[in-house]
Amino acid sequence: MNYTKTFMLIAAMTALFAGIGYLVGGQGGMMIAFAIAAVMNIGSYWFSDSIVLKMYKAQPVTGGELYQLVGDLAARAQLPMPKLYVIDNPQPNAFATGRNPDHAAVAVNSGLIEMMNRDELGGVIAHELAHIKNRDTLTMTITATLAGAIGMIGNMAMLMGGGRDENGHSRNPLLGIVIMIAAPIVASIVQMAISRTREYSADRTGAEICGNPQALASALAKLESGASHIGNETAENNPATAHMFIINPLSGRGMDNLFSTHPNTANRIAALQELAQRGRWTRFHPTATPEVTDDGNPWTR
Repeated sequence: MNYTKTFMLIAAMTALFAGIGYLVGGQGGMMIAFAIAAVMNIGSYWFSDSIVLKMYKAQPVTGGELYQLVGDLAARAQLPMPKLYVIDNPQPNAFATGRNPDHAAVAVNSGLIEMMNRDELGGVIAHELAHIKNRDTLTMTITATLAGAIGMIGNMAMLMGGGRDENGHSRNPLLGIVIMIAAPIVASIVQMAISRTREYSADRTGAEICGNPQALASALAKLESGASHIGNETAENNPATAHMFIINPLSGRGMDNLFSTHPNTANRIAALQELAQRGRWTRFHPTATPEVTDDGNPWTR
């Protein structure tokens, strides 16, 4: 169902782009805007992983218990071992990036490692591996390309005074203002709706990877509580990266509104609990059990 919703939303955005583009500049104007947006976003697709990791000062991890956990879960998900990074940030959170499963990375905040037990941490890692497995970075690149193209068409409409009709005559200048304001807003709403849909899919696939929906549900509850009390200055300064995280890292979180990049956490937890009740699950067990530290968390270094 989530894949169907994603397809329908992308189709709606494509239709919006085509309709507004033709209205403003005909077929030629539409294709120019699309080409410019595509070049910009394809560049971001190829280099965004390294840019974001440097932005958050992520440090690579090449061994240890956490590395082993990610490797075991990746094997269970039938994925290549992604690069692993830890971000020195007290907010419990994580994200995945990379253009495809062969060039993927998982980054976790130090606050996440400190707050989660083994099963919960495994659930969070499985969620991020699900994004890689579902190729959500490709999906979001497509929607970002279309959203960027629609925004450019809106600016073109303003410059052209509303665009031209099929006979080449100028349209009402007010039409250009309406398109300039409304088109990017509608595109952003659709883009955010796609992002929320992909989170639900990653929750489900992540539950299948770790074999324990309740563990991921418990982790989400801790993440929501932790993120609401602990700020993330880097994310606040770069809000365009907020959709990458498993939980919204920005202040001012709320319900499933039109402009939210993440679903309401309570709704996600309810969906996972329903999933747990409907099926029998083969739980994941890591190959190595780390020693438990004084604080009861086996993953704290």
